[in-house]
Amino acid sequence: SKRIYLFCFLSLFLDGQAQVRLKQSQASITKGPTTTASMDCIAEGIPDLQSAYIHWYQHVPSKAPERILYIRSGSISYDDNSYRNKYSSLKKGTNVYTFKINNINSNDEGTYYCAYWQY
Repeated sequence: SKRIYLFCFLSLFLDGQAQVRLKQSQASITKGPTTTASMDCIAEGIPDLQSAYIHWYQHVPSKAPERILYIRSGSISYDDNSYRNKYSSLKKGTNVYTFKINNINSNDEGTYYCAYWQY
């Protein structure tokens, strides 16, 4: 079977004088009746996480990065309604955001990353 590669990487932002750091974990693959992948985005240095917007993007080589969803105060907004069954995100604890991909297939190859802004 074809091996599927999911990549995450570290993103750094400067927000005024404070440094905001988004650390991403390696993707975890779970095989079962349907294969899923999940990855964490750990937010550090964000003063008010309740009003923060955490965005998840997919980047496929030769294409522009595409936003899949964003999460704020535990509420998810999808850029396309067709993404609802494929992708999900939830906030764990005070500053960890988990992104999950359902039913992984070769179309899901690419780089996934989180981004942040406060409005």
